[in-house]
Amino acid sequence: MKKIYSIIIGFALISNIQAQIKMPALSPFQSIKQDFGMGQIELKYSRPSVRERKIFGDVVPFSKIWRTGANAASQIRFSDPVEINDNKLDSGNYAIYIIPEKDTWEVIFNKGTSNWGTDGYKTAEDVLRLKINTNQLKKSIETFSISFENMKPTSCDLIIGWEKTAVTLQLKTDVKPKLKKLIEAGMLEEKKPYYQAAQYYNEYETDLPKAIENIDKAIEINPKAYWMYYYKAKIQLKSGDLTGALVSSQKSMEIATQEDNSDYVKLNKELQKSIKTYR
Repeated sequence: MKKIYSIIIGFALISNIQAQIKMPALSPFQSIKQDFGMGQIELKYSRPSVRERKIFGDVVPFSKIWRTGANAASQIRFSDPVEINDNKLDSGNYAIYIIPEKDTWEVIFNKGTSNWGTDGYKTAEDVLRLKINTNQLKKSIETFSISFENMKPTSCDLIIGWEKTAVTLQLKTDVKPKLKKLIEAGMLEEKKPYYQAAQYYNEYETDLPKAIENIDKAIEINPKAYWMYYYKAKIQLKSGDLTGALVSSQKSMEIATQEDNSDYVKLNKELQKSIKTYR
């Protein structure tokens, strides 16, 4: 009886150990969170490798729906509405599917986020379809990749590539309405966001007098802020006030030197050179 009991315990231990062993995946899962505009994009997908195979036209057939990777369909979540290649897409979660051809890929954003691969895919759940010309690469991408590149405050590229083929999707987001509301709400508070208001009016409204008005108020509160003097100089240069821009830049460099900030000393030297070229 003891022997049988020991065997049962032994099998239980082996089963428990086996259940705890996580074998390395052939197509590892990746999750990426990318800050974008005033929100975030989250990407979840699995990454198969070429492993000496012919991918497009073979492992991934032409003219058939593809899960955009391996295992579950690739997913993307936008916290805010975006434009993809100038096509509007609301915030939310989407599965990414692709119908590859030799020279073009049809990239599909679909509501079927619970689908395993292409199982359960329905064209009725498509939200956006984009036909995009492929780029043929000189160097092969061994492991399937989706990445965010060329990041700017309100735009970026989403690049999907594998083997020697890639496509680029251009993403944009409009931050003006939300940012304006936040600036206006902030101005009702005791501690007012003058510096952020100067940035908003300069970069999103191109209202340079209002930008100068707000940067002056920000500097009045924080007279040692060399980065604010530098920003003011850039606004003045943009408005054509070369003399004022030079004075503000010199003040920025003076304080930055005192604060031992070599980065801003260098920035101001470069700005002053560009101011002199305008004269």
